[in-house]
Amino acid sequence: MPRTTAQRTAALAAAAVSPLLLALWAAGPAQAHGAPTNPTSRVYACSPEGGPAAESAACRAAVDTNGTSFAAWDNLRVANVNGRDRQTIPDGQLCSGGLAAYKGLDLARADWPSTRLSPGGTLKMTYASTIPHTGTFKLYLTKPGYDPSEPLTWADLPERPFAQVKDPALTDGAYHLTAKLPADRTGRQLLYTIWQNSSTPDTYYSCSDVVFPEAVSENEPGGGAESTPTTKAPVSATAKASTSPTPTSASASGGASASAASGDAPAQAAAATPESTPVASATGEGSGPSAPMLAGGAAAVLVLTGGAALVVRLRRR
Repeated sequence: MPRTTAQRTAALAAAAVSPLLLALWAAGPAQAHGAPTNPTSRVYACSPEGGPAAESAACRAAVDTNGTSFAAWDNLRVANVNGRDRQTIPDGQLCSGGLAAYKGLDLARADWPSTRLSPGGTLKMTYASTIPHTGTFKLYLTKPGYDPSEPLTWADLPERPFAQVKDPALTDGAYHLTAKLPADRTGRQLLYTIWQNSSTPDTYYSCSDVVFPEAVSENEPGGGAESTPTTKAPVSATAKASTSPTPTSASASGGASASAASGDAPAQAAAATPESTPVASATGEGSGPSAPMLAGGAAAVLVLTGGAALVVRLRRR
């Protein structure tokens, strides 16, 4: 049966569009998309999928700088680098890969969402990806003395990665990388991940902010103990008061240390409290008046009562 003019027009249109659709379909799966979700990368933390981290001051500033959200958190890639990372990506633009669409990630600030790690411990990275692809992951950690308030440069990273993993398996939507961390890092550092694909021309770049415990002297309380994934807490007033006659609450000492480890202001205030000043219990037990205050109040009441009674007796004479 002969086709009508409308049928022939529709067939021609379909024939013209089909190659374009096929090309777009092929371009999607051919690209390996991904980024670290643990330790969380800046691009993922600040994406709509980043949860509470996306509401942090650093992420809000990054989005404002970008002028748009990081919905495409898995697409921070540069083509045809071929291992010439230091020659291709400019200093100060390592976290964005030199891409204008991700420039907010290069902001130099010390309050990016971070992950706590232990020096010399085992890093277990989860690198989310949409499809399996071959390639090599290279992991770098900023050198001792890294200053997060300054733009990240190649000079901040060692020449060689501390770990390199080739062609890991994609399991449950992610690559799971395991590596031993350097043992000489303290404070806030940056984990820089380069994923150079071998089955595509793309190289992916990502910045994950991490925090190691500060160095503790063997002469300080807790010195010589195993490292834990928290920052060193300032010596609180209660810790100092252990050598002075002023009694303090044991629970306040523990609470202040935990708060200081996360950078909370109350812990810093407790650390600056004079030794003679009583510190309230961090567990809420001391939310009412303290025992010395009650005792003092009772004494005052007795003095006033006795004085009033004396006045009455004198008037009766």
